[in-house]
Amino acid sequence: MFEVLVFVYENYWRGDACPQLEQLGRKLTAHGFEPDEIRDALQWLDGLTLATQGIQLTRSSEDANSFTVAPRGQGEAALPQAADSMRVYSTAEQDHLGAECLGFISFLETANVLSAGLREIVVERAMATPGDPVALDELKIIVLMVHWSTGIEPDALVLDELSDDREGRIAH
Repeated sequence: MFEVLVFVYENYWRGDACPQLEQLGRKLTAHGFEPDEIRDALQWLDGLTLATQGIQLTRSSEDANSFTVAPRGQGEAALPQAADSMRVYSTAEQDHLGAECLGFISFLETANVLSAGLREIVVERAMATPGDPVALDELKIIVLMVHWSTGIEPDALVLDELSDDREGRIAH
């Protein structure tokens, strides 16, 4: 499934540039992906569309890289997460995401790459994937796909972190 998601990310520069799921399925079949992978990826993408279609992103006045997530059509944006608030992960989330992915999500929040609203979409979409725990490389693809779906282009350094293969790195 993740190979299909990477293909979609690389071939459609934004979520709104992606064809309808039926047409996308035909294109993926033509590129030689397995029917089961295509079906799983299309179901996952449909869930991503549902998770992101009802939100409106507005840039934070304090930080140009920070976004506030609010329901569309609402007069006021949702209240931002308080500085002293804490996200408590359920046992199922801890088991499915694993310590490495939870640590990476925390890193992205600290780096202002993920707002609380986007974090919840990432967690929800990660919970919709098979495998226990989710591999870090798979979580990075999920984060990229959430950004892609919402139309947010990650900062170049963040994009590098999300795209980089850690195996080839040399420690300084």
